[in-house]
Amino acid sequence: QVQLVESGGGLVQPGGSLRLSCAASGFTLGYYAIGWFRQAPGKEREGVSCINTSDGSTFYRDSVKGRFTISRDNAKNTVYLQMNSLKPEDTAVYYCATDTYAQCYSAQISVGPRGYWGQGTQVTISS
Repeated sequence: QVQLVESGGGLVQPGGSLRLSCAASGFTLGYYAIGWFRQAPGKEREGVSCINTSDGSTFYRDSVKGRFTISRDNAKNTVYLQMNSLKPEDTAVYYCATDTYAQCYSAQISVGPRGYWGQGTQVTISS
């Protein structure tokens, strides 16, 4: 069974850090490009970052550049999103996702109806 499971969310103060994990089971994550998305209450889901498998290239949305870092550990079948200097506007549910043959050309990976999504992890930035 193919599954993506996010973890690492929580409540932190502005300026704090979190590291999100996206663990894959049922498939070898190293063969897939992986994207991180987020969705805040009342807002549309948006792509945050994406990492390719072919060359390890990475992409970020402008609002997180210099603060977030995406990485992958193929041995652990896991992709990470290190988030530093967190701001209240980063508050959202964060999801990882992938799709067969998908590649990253921007921060938002294209996930079709047969793509794979995790269940999400809540990130709340508040003092």
